[in-house]
Amino acid sequence: MYDHRSLGRELDLFDTDPLIGAGLPYWLPAGATVRHALEEYVRDIERRAGYQHVYSPVLGKRELYEISGHWAHYRDDMYPPIDVGGEQAVLRPSLCPHHALIYRSRSRSYRELPLRMAELGGMYRSELSGVLGGLTRVRAIQLNDAHVFCAPEQVADEVRGALDLIGRAYAALGITPARYRLSLPGAGQKYAAAPEPWRRATELLVDALERSGIAYEAEPGEAAFYGPKIDVQIADAAGRESTLSTVQVDFHQPERFDLRYVGADGAKHRPVMVHRSVIGSVERAVAHLIEVHGGAFPGWLAPVQLAVLPVTDAEVPRAREVARQCLERGLRAEVAEPDRGTLGARVRQARLVPYQVVIGASEAAAGQLAVRLRDGRRFAAQPVDAVIDRAVAAVAARDAELWAA
Repeated sequence: MYDHRSLGRELDLFDTDPLIGAGLPYWLPAGATVRHALEEYVRDIERRAGYQHVYSPVLGKRELYEISGHWAHYRDDMYPPIDVGGEQAVLRPSLCPHHALIYRSRSRSYRELPLRMAELGGMYRSELSGVLGGLTRVRAIQLNDAHVFCAPEQVADEVRGALDLIGRAYAALGITPARYRLSLPGAGQKYAAAPEPWRRATELLVDALERSGIAYEAEPGEAAFYGPKIDVQIADAAGRESTLSTVQVDFHQPERFDLRYVGADGAKHRPVMVHRSVIGSVERAVAHLIEVHGGAFPGWLAPVQLAVLPVTDAEVPRAREVARQCLERGLRAEVAEPDRGTLGARVRQARLVPYQVVIGASEAAAGQLAVRLRDGRRFAAQPVDAVIDRAVAAVAARDAELWAA
């Protein structure tokens, strides 16, 4: 594995500036392209899994976080309140209180449940300077977050569904978990709610892990303040672990916000809140992808997916036309013209690009492309449309295989 901090800067994916501040990286065009592709992928698989997307503000009144319990249990990690017109507003440390308010904005029926609400939203953590690093520990976080509001009898299926979604995403991204951790409460006063909801939530998570055939390790002291959780752990180049994905069962916040739904019996019932994140922080996810793939991202994530290499200046007009056709078909393509160096030098410069197509005099005359893949494979010249069709199909399928045999 690689160090994402050095490689990310070498590949012009992201950088920092002291005038912006520590823990606040900015994304360069190539990195922004990777991030955008990742975010769109997550939104797509969530839509297919029945999630509805929302947007909510990054600010909330202090009272909101007092109700949720964040102010009492999480205040040290939050930014201080901002005075806004005589009221105290806080940069949110989490999205769940906002989603709870969206849920209770109107009456709900059991027929609507499970209600799966998702958002790729900003949140802020007042991290100490000593723990900040690259994209893995930052102060402004873009979080892939979702909350499922469901009846108690639906919780087990929702947890298993979330674990399945995480597994499928990891396969598409080429990520291998280091381990699954069942994060339980430990000693101390940082945990909310009575013992019985914790017991019920833990039983549901254990049942989901075991029914899914997932090996796990229980670890006291790592739970969220409002409930136990399943943490999917990843490891960096130095073997340091961090949490990427989570599934949590929460009886606490539905009670704090007095969330209700009308059951089939006409009475009001309390929903359960399942917190679920497929890729967690976008920043941490991209950092891990950089390290796992060494910048050679899966074809559908690559900043440039197809490089067109004209052998001489005479083929440049044809190369530009091929790049235009690729762009129209949704492929991210660029032309590496002869002024960048010899053909061999340009091939080396494009070593991380999944598809490299060469146009010499014979290919230009025949309307063909000679194909080279990032993995070193080469293919005889083929019609332009056939090459583009094949690359488009692999990218659309988010297939790890660049060129199926």
